[in-house]
Amino acid sequence: MFATIWLPKFYLQAATRHQPELRDEAIAVLDGEATKAVLLEINDKAERAGVGAGMAPSQGLARCLSLIIKARALTQEQCLTDLLLEHAFSLAPFVEATGRGTCVVQFTDWRRVTEKAHDVVERLARLDVIARVGIATNADTSLLAAHAATPVLLVETALEFLAPLPIETLAVG
Repeated sequence: MFATIWLPKFYLQAATRHQPELRDEAIAVLDGEATKAVLLEINDKAERAGVGAGMAPSQGLARCLSLIIKARALTQEQCLTDLLLEHAFSLAPFVEATGRGTCVVQFTDWRRVTEKAHDVVERLARLDVIARVGIATNADTSLLAAHAATPVLLVETALEFLAPLPIETLAVG
């Protein structure tokens, strides 16, 4: 049994975690490491205003004059990664960081897995971190389940879960 813990909008969470006053604003995170500066992630309010990830900052501002553009917060990203791993290791000793804001936990003891996952989501929420957890019999399905979770999703039958998903879902990760 595997559980994937996923922090949606990882770069955005890292950049704004300690600024709750910005939660109601249109925000984008700038990827300053790219050859051409682009907006890496945007929040829902920016998306509703027509801003999209991958746009140049000037394009985003043209669509939403009140858009707040934040630079990536590398130190905060590392702190968020450390928090994620710390909480993952509280579930089981077999943990693999598989990407920014994503890690997979392999369980040897399947009892109360869903309850433990809810506990991790709640503990992270108290630290102002939004997390989603997908649980399945294989790691790939647990990743897809994490992206569909609100906040925890246990997939008991992979075929029933995967069959209705659009092919675009495979781009997750």
